[in-house]
Amino acid sequence: MNFWDQQYSAVDGYKYGTRPNAFLTGEAHRLPPHARILVPGDGEGRNGVWLASLGHDVLTVDLSEVGVARSRALATGLGIPIETLVADLKVWTPPAGAFDAAVLTYLHMPPAMRSAVHRKVAAALRPGGLLLLEAFHPRQLGRASGGPKEIELLYTLEDLRADFGDQLDEELGAELETPLDEGPGHQGMAAVTRYRGRAR
Repeated sequence: MNFWDQQYSAVDGYKYGTRPNAFLTGEAHRLPPHARILVPGDGEGRNGVWLASLGHDVLTVDLSEVGVARSRALATGLGIPIETLVADLKVWTPPAGAFDAAVLTYLHMPPAMRSAVHRKVAAALRPGGLLLLEAFHPRQLGRASGGPKEIELLYTLEDLRADFGDQLDEELGAELETPLDEGPGHQGMAAVTRYRGRAR
């Protein structure tokens, strides 16, 4: 059982709740109707299932078999069709140019893996495709509202610009404080980095 299987198995219910991320809900109007959307690192599926409920064609991917099983259960319980995949993002490569959008929410990886995965996700977008990302900023370190405990796993806007700069045109880049209310795993004020980019 990997780290995330243990994390999801240790809580009663959904670790990050079943409601979608607030940044995503605020940006979802930018998605084209019936978009093909990739949601890597979607955990227990709260964002992917919500996007599918809007009529999008969603592929939700996660390393955790427990998380993906809960994604399927959430979608089934709501009567929502969704495609799920258990895969290690370090080795799995999404098909190039196959998606209208990608949504990355609190997908934290070591720097070398982060850069490689981000580049693969950006390459999976069609020209004009939208990438939405929210992650914890290094100022989050030491706070009780969630996130990794190692600073190298936290993202600055400059990190994201270095990862995406030659593939995406930045439409939004911000480092800010925001309240989180996402299940028992994310509660309270948090320091986050947000990014919206458009594939060239």
